[in-house]
This record gives sequence, structure tokens and C-alpha cells, in this order.
Amino acid sequence: MQVHYRLTDTEVKKLLKENFKILYDTREQVNQHILDYFDKAKVKYKKQKIDEGDYTAIITKCPEMGIYRDLYFKVAVERKNSIDELAGNFAEETDTHDDIRFERELERAKHKGIMMFLIIEDKNGMDNIKTHNYKSLYSPQAFIGKLSSIQVKYLNDTMFEDKKNTGCEILRKLKYSVRYLLKEGNLDIDPEEKNA
Repeated sequence: MQVHYRLTDTEVKKLLKENFKILYDTREQVNQHILDYFDKAKVKYKKQKIDEGDYTAIITKCPEMGIYRDLYFKVAVERKNSIDELAGNFAEETDTHDDIRFERELERAKHKGIMMFLIIEDKNGMDNIKTHNYKSLYSPQAFIGKLSSIQVKYLNDTMFEDKKNTGCEILRKLKYSVRYLLKEGNLDIDPEEKNA
């Protein structure tokens, strides 16, 4: 049996301060700069398999508020470490099938109702796309078209960021998404199981 539950503003603030945790995917590579930011910001995090995206967030159990299990949220951040990586994901079928895998992942996330954010670690990303400053035969026009199509179909936001800001942006997107879902959503929370 689940209990229909709405949190107060005070409870939401307490949960975000004490029980907010970021999960990052086991396949996520070269992300020490992001973990260093989380450490600096005193944000808890854990490496775990994630089906969609590279980062997501949970609220860990808080029995004193009636939350007896971790709460998972339909929000994720996909990170690309460069325009080159994104171009590789969008490449023509004759080059690679990564575009099929990447779009399938975004489609699965949309089907599951997951809010998906894309961060590309290149603050001059659009200029680099327009001037073909990336390692791919994929033309700038095709690249912009594919990115625009992906944005319209699957993404809540796309950010081109300096690598030093990536951790901050991941935290910001996840924390405010979870805050919104806690404040606006009616949560179904399992009551504590009683021993027979």
C-alpha cells in the first residue's frame, strides 16, 4: 500500500540539503573534474549503472519524514566531452552506428517520461559546429540539423559549457529538477514495512 504525500517547503529544503545524492553511470569516463566539483560543493555522489543519461539524482531514505526507501526521479543529464564526441554520435551510417545508439537512448528516455538535459563540454560549441572545427566528415549543415532535431524531439535543454563549469551545471539541472518534482509532484511513498 502506498501513501499519497505532499511535502512542505521546509521538508523539501531539508531533503535537498541532507538527502540529495547524484548518481553517475559506470560507463562515464574521465569525469574527475566533475567529481572534484561535487566534493567542493559537498554533494554526495555514487557510481551506479544508469540506463538513460550519464547523471541522475535521488533523495536517500529519510524515515523521520516517512520516506523508507530512496526516491528516484525521472531526470537525467547526458554529457559529451567535446563537439568531436557529439559529431561521432551523429555521424552518417557509413561512418558509425553511434548515431543510432544515441538516438535510441534519447527515445527510450522520452518514452519513460525522463527529463533529459544535454551538456557539451565546449563553450564555443555552436561556432565550432558552424565553422566545421571538429573531427568528422559530417557537414556543419547536417550537424546543426541533426542537433536541432534531437533538441526538439528529446531534450529539455542543451548547454555548451566550459569543462570547468560542467559539474556546476550538472548539479544545477539535477537539483532544481528534483526540487521542482518534490514541490509540485504528489509523491507515492511506501510506508514502513512492519515485521509480522
